[in-house]
Amino acid sequence: MGASKLSTNKFSSRTSYGSFFAGNPAPLIIDYLVIAGGGAGGGLGTTADATGGGGAGGLRSSVAPTGGGGTAESPLQLDASTNYTVTIGAGGTGGITTGGDGTNSVFATITSTAGGGGGGFSLVGNPGGSGGGGGQSAAGGTGTANQGFAGATFYGGGGGAGSVGTTFAFNNTNNGGAGVTNLISGTSVNYAGGGNGGGMANNTFGGGNGDFPLSTNNATAGTANRGGGGGGKWNNNGASVSGANGGSGIVIFKYPDTRTITIGAGLTGSTAPPSGGFKVSTITAGTGNVSWV
Repeated sequence: MGASKLSTNKFSSRTSYGSFFAGNPAPLIIDYLVIAGGGAGGGLGTTADATGGGGAGGLRSSVAPTGGGGTAESPLQLDASTNYTVTIGAGGTGGITTGGDGTNSVFATITSTAGGGGGGFSLVGNPGGSGGGGGQSAAGGTGTANQGFAGATFYGGGGGAGSVGTTFAFNNTNNGGAGVTNLISGTSVNYAGGGNGGGMANNTFGGGNGDFPLSTNNATAGTANRGGGGGGKWNNNGASVSGANGGSGIVIFKYPDTRTITIGAGLTGSTAPPSGGFKVSTITAGTGNVSWV
């Protein structure tokens, strides 16, 4: 009698051939959210004026939405028992001129671009994942395609992952660009909002507030592990003041609960209990390697 043949009707539509044959396991497919550090808000020397807010860190994700109005990227197919680099970008540091840029965040082949610093007095905002807002009469920095939007001109709000910043409007409202809400963790969280320019408070997008009232020093930093931009300054008393720092970035993974992650030395992270057939691991600081078996 000849050798028997496998019948295709013995495989359900949910069973992969790779998982049927010993020694050929199903592929390792990883969904991700990678957010860079946000830029700092612009600062001032002795000139009495206002500055731009910091741009949010670039946001890339295989789970919609991603930043800059782009479509979700493809998940990564990785090799088991192989190290992959992860770096969490720091937020930019405020100074008395243009705010410092954030730092890139990295996972394997995915790099999210640091947020641009907000412009100091009459200085343009820096380009970045999202661009920093411009100082007085100065342009905002450009964003990066599929990561974030541009900052605004004239005491401008920093760009966010969800929209461009807006110009100063002589009122106490948010003018940093909107972030985006992502559900990769299983919870709805708003990430990567731009920082407000000087004189603008009530930032609801995760970016920092600008100075308000006008004569106080109360600009705030972007939210940590959300990549928010820092708030800009408004100075009426002639003192040198630094813009607020940007918020740090984050990397989140979602993968089948049949897999186990190893988070290497140098990284700070945790894994939530399995839910719905998946695990979610979150890395909040450091640089190092991760791997799965």
